Amino acid sequence: MLDIGAGEFVALAVLALIIIGPDKLPRYAADAARMLRRLREMANDARSDVRRELGPEFENISLGDLNPRSMVRKHLLDPIDIDSLELDPLGDKPAARRGPGDPAQPASGKPPPYDPDAT
Repeated sequence: MLDIGAGEFVALAVLALIIIGPDKLPRYAADAARMLRRLREMANDARSDVRRELGPEFENISLGDLNPRSMVRKHLLDPIDIDSLELDPLGDKPAARRGPGDPAQPASGKPPPYDPDAT
């Protein structure tokens, strides 16, 4: 989230000490910590309210699942489960799911004849 190294953190602390002063710095630090605590409580309350309103069907959904990047990664970029595919008797390719008489897949299994005049 924040990419602050040790040297940058020390520089910020020294800068805060110079600008704010040593007498007011502890009070500002305590106020900042209190504000962060309140923000976390508000976020947790909002998250629990959303889960309560959605009901028991969605109790184990996380907010990260609603992120578009994670949805694309989950549904499009994850590997396909080969075991769940229906394979043809030879086991080398997925079985056709077309019905009999479908012009795209003749019953003989051969591709339809090519007609150069049809195009």
